[in-house]
Amino acid sequence: MNDAPSTGGAAFPAELVLVRHAESVGNLAAEAAGREGLVRLDLAYRDPDTPLSENGLAQAEALGRHVARAPGERRPQVVLGSPYVRARATVERALDWPGSPRPVLDERLRERDLGLFDGFTGHGIRETYPEEAQRRAAMGKFYYRPPGGESWTDVVLRVRGVLAEILGTHAGRRVWVFTHQAVIMAFRYILEDLDEEELLRIDGAAPLGNCSMTVYRPEDERMRLVEYGAVDHLEGSPARPTHEEPHTPVDPGDTGAGRA
Repeated sequence: MNDAPSTGGAAFPAELVLVRHAESVGNLAAEAAGREGLVRLDLAYRDPDTPLSENGLAQAEALGRHVARAPGERRPQVVLGSPYVRARATVERALDWPGSPRPVLDERLRERDLGLFDGFTGHGIRETYPEEAQRRAAMGKFYYRPPGGESWTDVVLRVRGVLAEILGTHAGRRVWVFTHQAVIMAFRYILEDLDEEELLRIDGAAPLGNCSMTVYRPEDERMRLVEYGAVDHLEGSPARPTHEEPHTPVDPGDTGAGRA
């Protein structure tokens, strides 16, 4: 087990909301590649430049309307975000109301780097790099680092730094973070004192929806999970809820399937 942050109630934000970016064209390309059994995604963008899909734009705008209708005491006061285009575009549309806080982009909130495997499907990794697929299966999803890329534990190290700054500088404020699936799971790992097995079970059983909200509030001298992956704000809007298909944590190729 790792030690969950607990430095006294006064050090905690009033609320921490983790927003996964809205649906991107990368998510659509990954879905199509998996359906068609392709080795690689049919995608012309770098991972940092991958834009939102039309449905993703509608999701982000629905979130914006939800935030704009919320009472002042529930709106974000501090906004942090990944510099990747799909996260930035989600922020821009979700905070399109008078007096909204200016987002601070932080490269530590970027998507996990898949290195050599960027753009490959799980099938493509197993077919093209069978020895790496076997090594990953032996080491496990949490600790495996693809060639030139990052493991989940590398993302956890990034998030520890961000979280320490949030706890140290934003006490009593409502903090929203716009980021990616692996980063949100790293926040969960730290804040809930999870271990490897628990984290992978959650990740496999409950896919995190695009433009979803995961909410923590202080209780008993720690941040407690209030909601995970909530997408109620999309109801009644033109946007369709979307998420990846559930997978088993032992699948030796699931990390290569798309850009989350």
